[in-house]
Amino acid sequence: MRAVRVDEFGGPEVLVTREVPDPRPGPGQVLVEVTGANVMYLDTLIRSGRGTDHFPVAPPYVPGGGVSGRVVEAGPETDQAWLGAEVVGETGPPDGDGEASVPVNGYAERAVLRQESLVRVPEGVGAHEALALMTDGATALLLERAARFTPDSWVLVLAATGGAGSLTVQLARLAGARVIGAARGPEKLALARELGAEEVVDYSEPDWLERVGKITGGGADVVVDGAGGALGTAAFAATADGGRFVSYGTPSGEFAEVDDAEAGRRGITALGLFDLEPADGTGKRDLTRLVLEEARAGRIRPHVGLTLPLERAAEAHGALEGRRVLGKALLVP
Repeated sequence: MRAVRVDEFGGPEVLVTREVPDPRPGPGQVLVEVTGANVMYLDTLIRSGRGTDHFPVAPPYVPGGGVSGRVVEAGPETDQAWLGAEVVGETGPPDGDGEASVPVNGYAERAVLRQESLVRVPEGVGAHEALALMTDGATALLLERAARFTPDSWVLVLAATGGAGSLTVQLARLAGARVIGAARGPEKLALARELGAEEVVDYSEPDWLERVGKITGGGADVVVDGAGGALGTAAFAATADGGRFVSYGTPSGEFAEVDDAEAGRRGITALGLFDLEPADGTGKRDLTRLVLEEARAGRIRPHVGLTLPLERAAEAHGALEGRRVLGKALLVP
């Protein structure tokens, strides 16, 4: 079968499509004929060698942590009812909690998945739509819980047209909040409005924080930061006293920095990515089911902005790193 492999860390050019042996499912696993592979910004960090402190991946490896497809084989001790099912699921090996520990083995024509990671694609939801929601949709639901959107409150969403950001805009609007979508360039701002943002700001403009202040009358009740770095750090100042600042993004390579003393003085609840774990024990699989049901009911929709064949994986990574993707990027075998 064909798979994209990284033989050494480096730029997008190290992503090379090769013929590799077909994987075989072991106990409790299934083999999936892949219809789509999720491409995340995290994949680019690991490929460059910058993510190995948190994700122990070493070349050679096949990147990608999630796929959609049809189950074509079930291994020993696996529920045979999965055969023929259209599913989404994570491809990486499990950690101590049973979740995928590293995003590997997804950019391929066939992939082995643990049956514990499988989620059936509901009728009325397309395979690529389900795949686009699998990881970013779960993240958006966690952001919604942490942000506590309320009717008529002002919500500023940074990276408003990214995979999770575009869904967060929709969830905030469903809650009755007034959304400001922050992104870069007219195309992304237009998409943010299409997704439900009442106002938009271009954070490449020097006066973007002043604009947020004028729109909100002093500051946003909630700031959801998907940009991180200097942009996210600057956005903290746009949070109203007594508001909530939820930061999860690292496209710049680092998280936003929050002055805890300043947050305490202003009564701001500041939360980071690792504060988003659900307190009720809900896992990724449960969150994926929930967000797919929201899509089936027509309440939210992902925006798939880039779909490329496996052979053009380097182009997909380059587009993500160049901030040229609106919504999700997927690879199609």
